[in-house]
Amino acid sequence: MVLMDDAQITVINRDYLGRDRPTNVIAFPMRESPYGEITPGLLGDVVISLQTAKAEAVHGGLAMETRFCQLLVHGILHLFNYDHETSREDAAIMEAKSQEILKLIEKQCESMPVFTDKDKNADPAGPSTTARAER
Repeated sequence: MVLMDDAQITVINRDYLGRDRPTNVIAFPMRESPYGEITPGLLGDVVISLQTAKAEAVHGGLAMETRFCQLLVHGILHLFNYDHETSREDAAIMEAKSQEILKLIEKQCESMPVFTDKDKNADPAGPSTTARAER
């Protein structure tokens, strides 16, 4: 999984899919590639624009974590050859599978911690030992 912003995903979208615009998620299946036999257990890459995901969450009245989970599931389904762009029937099949999976993991996604702007400057290891000793 690769997380990026709209400027970064626009480059990938343009270079690999010929679409010169940001998108929410792109999947690169590995199993179908000429190198799929090298690491047969590797499904591929899912690339998500956090900037677009956040905008879609706000627009849809969703928590960012919920939208992120939706996009991750969507990308993973593409890695398993689901495709919503081939036909309406395929789109309905992919949507049904997506909803099935999201229902299975809904509680886990909604229980994820909520990240705020103040968190981006926090030490990922947590408070230092010194800080704990001073309390």
